[in-house]
Amino acid sequence: MIGGYRDNVPKSCEFYEFDLMELDKIDVLFKRPIDIVIHAACTAHEGLSVFSPALITKNTFQITMNLLSKSIKYKVKKFIYMSSMARYGNQKYPFTEDLQPLPQDPYGIAKVASELAIRNLCETHGMEFCILVPHNDPYRNVVSIMINRMLQGKQPVIYGDGQQERCFSFISDVVNPIIRACLTDTANGRVINIGPDEEPVSINELAHRLAKIMNFDLDPIYVSARPREVKNATCSAQLSREILGYETKVLLDEGLETLISYIKDRGVLPFKYDFEIEIESELTPSTWTGKLI
Repeated sequence: MIGGYRDNVPKSCEFYEFDLMELDKIDVLFKRPIDIVIHAACTAHEGLSVFSPALITKNTFQITMNLLSKSIKYKVKKFIYMSSMARYGNQKYPFTEDLQPLPQDPYGIAKVASELAIRNLCETHGMEFCILVPHNDPYRNVVSIMINRMLQGKQPVIYGDGQQERCFSFISDVVNPIIRACLTDTANGRVINIGPDEEPVSINELAHRLAKIMNFDLDPIYVSARPREVKNATCSAQLSREILGYETKVLLDEGLETLISYIKDRGVLPFKYDFEIEIESELTPSTWTGKLI
């Protein structure tokens, strides 16, 4: 429950709240036979991992090993792992699945380590697996953060020069390929990017698009770049189109307008930073230490 809202969980679901670090508690999930496990749990904070490596590594690699171990024990048929494009690091983009992983920070390293362990253990114990790679990096939440600030009359915060380039995914476009990966044998043993490769946009342009839609007088606050951050990162969706029937149905501006309406309906929230900074230095972003909120 680090992020999100409890009321997003459908009432028809069985919901168990505990920490995946608590190995013995995981058994309750397997009280009846389970065919497929989709493992999406992670403290997905790439930039933070440079300053809180113990926290991020524990909640990336170790929890994956715990859930994987129990899945093998209870004879799950297929394990779907949600990795991150942090696996690719700083190399030629758009990233394709055949690139050698070159993670730039402890989070990306932990994701790649998890992938290697999943492949090793699943092949050893005969469990099917698939590794999906969403656009999960330091900018996965930037849209909602910017909207939340603008709705409060605050300027968005931009790290570095704002020329970082990304493609942004709307959640409904990502759900279908996850389901397809569960149900098709063609995805077994594969690493597959999921998310759009159309409409790459800089963080500066993103802020301007939001301001235009919201009729906001934009004057961004620029702060120092985050250490080890990859400048430009987009993923090719071609393999996902071929294997999982991926299709981008929600274009960027439509997705921005939908998210703005959603946040307005829920109500804005004050900024609250809950994570312990293990290593605080002159490199630690001021937004994380409470010096700039």
